[in-house]
This record gives sequence, C-alpha cells and structure tokens, in this order.
Amino acid sequence: MSLCSFLSLMTASASEAPPQRKPVLLYTRYFNAAGEQRYLPDGTFSDVLQRLRGEFEMRVNSEPLTARSLRGVSLVLVANPSDKAVGTNPPPHHFSKGDIQLLDRFVRGGGGLIVMGNQENHNLEIEDTNKLLARFGIQFTNLYTDAKKLTLPGTVPVIGGLRWAYYTGNLLVLDPRHRAKPRGVVVNDLKQPPVKGTRDQAGVLLATAESGKGRVMVATDSGWVANDALSEKGVGDVAIHGQDNWEIFRRLALWSAHAEER
Repeated sequence: MSLCSFLSLMTASASEAPPQRKPVLLYTRYFNAAGEQRYLPDGTFSDVLQRLRGEFEMRVNSEPLTARSLRGVSLVLVANPSDKAVGTNPPPHHFSKGDIQLLDRFVRGGGGLIVMGNQENHNLEIEDTNKLLARFGIQFTNLYTDAKKLTLPGTVPVIGGLRWAYYTGNLLVLDPRHRAKPRGVVVNDLKQPPVKGTRDQAGVLLATAESGKGRVMVATDSGWVANDALSEKGVGDVAIHGQDNWEIFRRLALWSAHAEER
C-alpha cells in the first residue's frame, strides 16, 4: 500500500469514529413541591437546561430516585428542595434516609451531585437537606448576604477570574475535618459591597467536596442561573450586569461530572 493510500485510509477511519457520548445529567424535581413554579424546566430554568444540552445528555423528571433511575447518570441536579406544600397540593417529598444513602453511594461510586437552595422566602427545606449535605461536610445556615457581583480571584480552582452575579442567599458552614474535604470555592468578599441591601456576612457561598470517586457542589442561591439572571434582566428588583454565571455553572457542572476535559 502506498503512503497516500495509507493516509487516506486512516483519515476515513477517523472520520467514521463514533462521536464521544455526552455524560448524562438528571435534573430531578422529586424534591420539589407540586405546584412550585420556581426553577421549572419549561419555565425559569429553561435557558440553562437548554444550554446544558450542548454538554450533557439531559433527563428531567419528578420520579423517585432509585439505583435503576441513576444507572448511567453522571450528574444529579437538585434545585431548592421544598419544605411545605404549595396551595392544596400534597406535601413535598423530603430527603429520606434511603435517598441519602442512595445519593451517598452514587457519589462515592463516581457520580456528581449539585444542590442549590435559597432560604430567602423560597420554601427551602433545611433539616433533611442538611442530613444529606452532612455526608459531605457541608451545612446550610440562616445567615444571609444580599445580592452582589463577586469577581473571583484568579487563584480559585475551575472558575477563577470569573464574575458571579449572586442573587441573595444564606451561608454554608464547612467541616474542615470531614473526609470529603469540603472547601469554599466562593468565599464572600466583604470588600465588594452588595448591589442592594445591607446584609453582608463573612463566609462561604459556594462549596465543593469530593467523596470517594465522586464530586459535590453546593450553592446558596438557585436563581443565579435562572433565565432572568442569565439574560441580566435581573431577579426581583435587582439586575446585575457584566456577569459570567453561565460559564461558572458550565465549568462546575463539567467538573462535578468528571467531564471537565471534554
């Protein structure tokens, strides 16, 4: 075979190689109350979920989590698990002991988990959610910081140098002795004042942890990737311009799914 023929054959073989399969992201609404209008996949979360389709194979449902439903999933996303019923709907499902054990095994086996929640009148369930987060050395608190734009230091892993439009939330407390090695990725910079409001607590606003082979990300705001935040229209009566929220979320989602090198 001539060199030209060999090169042609190799080029054809490369072009016929199957495309790399995308990791699977499950956006579970299992922990959100029926009738809850925030963060709906066809509502205020439609833009971010559509963008994620460029990086992930997307699954969205409200079905119970089981070992079977998590088969093949690389990343589970939970946004603002609900505390109480909405209207006349039945009470929402809280994280049960079985759910916690299942997600703990999922992460230790190599899966990724993102939990985002906001206590600011968002019907966020804390007690059982913190039982889950305790498996990774992270806890929600009731100390608040008002909306602000945080420019992250270049030394921050994965998302250094980017600008986070943070739309109000509570702080996280980390256990530095925990085997999951939780760390504050976004620590509130008191030198950067709130865009509106006076609450400004020192502490962690976004944290990560690594348990077994898996990775976890926890943020104290869910609205930072809602449609109006990404478009810079704003949330409530606050609009933060010049932000990198989508890129921050994209990078952290890929990191959580062990897909950052894709």
